[in-house]
Amino acid sequence: MKLQCPVCASSRVDLFFEMNSIPVFCNVLHASREEALTTTRGDMRLGFCNECGHLFNYAFDPVLMEYTQTYENSLHFSPRFQKFAEQLAQELATRYDLHGKDIIEMGCGKGDFLKMICDLGENRGVGFDASFQPELVTNSNHERFKVIQDFYSSKYSHYHAHFIACRHVLEHIDTPNKFVGDVRMAVGDKHDAIIYFEVPNALWTLRDLGVWDLIYEHCSYYTANSLARVFAEGGFDVLRLQEQFGGQFLGIELALRNNKQIDNHAFDISMTELASLVKRFGENYKSKVEMWQGTFDKLHDEEKRIVTWGGGSKGVTFLNVMREFSNIEYMVDINPRKHGMFVAGAGQKVIGPDFLASYKPDAVIVMNPIYIDEIRAMLGSHGLQPELLVA
Repeated sequence: MKLQCPVCASSRVDLFFEMNSIPVFCNVLHASREEALTTTRGDMRLGFCNECGHLFNYAFDPVLMEYTQTYENSLHFSPRFQKFAEQLAQELATRYDLHGKDIIEMGCGKGDFLKMICDLGENRGVGFDASFQPELVTNSNHERFKVIQDFYSSKYSHYHAHFIACRHVLEHIDTPNKFVGDVRMAVGDKHDAIIYFEVPNALWTLRDLGVWDLIYEHCSYYTANSLARVFAEGGFDVLRLQEQFGGQFLGIELALRNNKQIDNHAFDISMTELASLVKRFGENYKSKVEMWQGTFDKLHDEEKRIVTWGGGSKGVTFLNVMREFSNIEYMVDINPRKHGMFVAGAGQKVIGPDFLASYKPDAVIVMNPIYIDEIRAMLGSHGLQPELLVA
């Protein structure tokens, strides 16, 4: 089988990592444990493009993907993430004078960021997302934006804007060049329009061993190299490209090509370095899993009560990979829309922090280290001081 990179069409692709029978959706929880354990599964076969540095799952089947209102990946209940989003919105509004402007957000989720940036500068917004739930928008100012419950595509190219945002969507799309072409149509003849995309940073997975970010929903894993490349192929100039959120995300700001490119690859990495990280990844992943197997053996020998904290992709992946060793009953998450639901593939019940006051865990496995201070404070507010372990 000849593999071809979805970003640059190169056939210089190396297969380097496999995971079998993983949940197709990490961000769709289930109403019962039985339903969760029989969730739809798929395989991951990761390829690395030696030409542009892109990583992608060549076993990805888009037919399995159906994003509905049951898809829940909002992080805005976290004060730490909310602060990041607010600072980002303020920086973008200031840098590009987003006041009284037309805004589009592709893949706006529940509309949190779109509402934020519209309220910030009295902008007019249109969002696109099949999972949008209008009943969750309660603020009286929501008339500043509307959301179309559909994926953005060329059929909506008549919507134009001064600013286009798309956060944590591109990694879900198996034909990124086509999608970027649709973005180009949305820009139209507005040569002063600004485009902002945000994706998970593949270096966080390769370099920092954020291995629990490997999920079926993400068919693409962007490095700075491949992210810049896909937009260059689509006729855009890179104005700004940087790591965000403690290195976990990449943010890229773009404009239509005008031959005055300001190419700020502050976190660019050589292909030789990337190839080296890719080559070592399989062994590093195996070592990390074995380390956690030993950790669980020790915790169980000490008869400690354990929970994980973080009901998003990282937590779901971790519990599925470790399901034969962890013997964990509960996953904690601060998003109330997840409470009472069950983890896809692994079956743990999702509970809120209040539950821990009576459960009294001896150890809490924190799925994302960026939230550890926030989690410690919440535990302290319940009079709890369990051992905190970072996954």
